[in-house]
Amino acid sequence: MRAKLSYALTAAVLVFYFVLVGSRGVLLIEAGTVVTVTFGVAVLILPVIGLWFLWKNTQFVRRANQLAAELEAEGALPVDELKRTPSGRIDRDSADEVFARRKAETEASPEDWRTWFRLAVAYHDARDTPRARKAMQRAIALHDGKDTHPAGTA
Repeated sequence: MRAKLSYALTAAVLVFYFVLVGSRGVLLIEAGTVVTVTFGVAVLILPVIGLWFLWKNTQFVRRANQLAAELEAEGALPVDELKRTPSGRIDRDSADEVFARRKAETEASPEDWRTWFRLAVAYHDARDTPRARKAMQRAIALHDGKDTHPAGTA
């Protein structure tokens, strides 16, 4: 719940910022000179791009949470079996061991979105965020029947 509140607060601050920047762009355009109109259009492009990224990220998070809820209903969510340091951080060797198992599961069933979801969690636990995101995107695509990747690209 804390992560959801943090995400919502960050998104709200970003939207406020985008509105503020967008209003400045409109003011520049209203000034009517070639230079201010050019800068105004350039300033308006930034919030549009930012809103698009925020929207795409929100969709991604929502879909990943839907998959997690579906796995939880099936009783198939990955269990937290990782060893932790006294400070609570995940032990690297433990994360690597779980990752190796998850990768083998995914290679054995490359068309199963569940294995890709669990691989994404393992990548995340191993602090490899870019690969975690790609694996989760693959899980979402497989779940939705939109996968266009060749089999076995874990």
